[in-house]
Amino acid sequence: MADAKRKLVECIEAFGEDALRDIWLFNPTRYEALYIRDDVEANIEDINVNNFVDNERYGYITRDTYNALSHATYQYSVHGFDEFEQFRTFFGEETTDSGVFISLDAHNGAYDFGDLYDKLMAYAARVDLSSVTPENVGQWSGD
Repeated sequence: MADAKRKLVECIEAFGEDALRDIWLFNPTRYEALYIRDDVEANIEDINVNNFVDNERYGYITRDTYNALSHATYQYSVHGFDEFEQFRTFFGEETTDSGVFISLDAHNGAYDFGDLYDKLMAYAARVDLSSVTPENVGQWSGD
């Protein structure tokens, strides 16, 4: 795993600790799993990961829509599921930039996702974002 991606994983691991389930890097055409916890990997064997990631790609449209309709700038989205909470954000302003989504064990809204967003933007300011792009369609680059 490239150094910039490893630092991204470390940043998110520091936030999520043992509750971290997975980390996915994506752009409009590719995605890469940077981390998947063992029990989560077993659970996703029966789902179509491509469709799941494609759904997160709608976030490019959502971000542009919110930015056009609101006086404030879109930062991130959080989706709540019965077993986990999912966070998604983007690095950069263009529709070709990479995004990241992660899931954490359900915690009844007690995560400070604003803090996670701030940490990720500080990370993005320190790295060359061209090195934080998915390498292949559907690649799992785990250990």
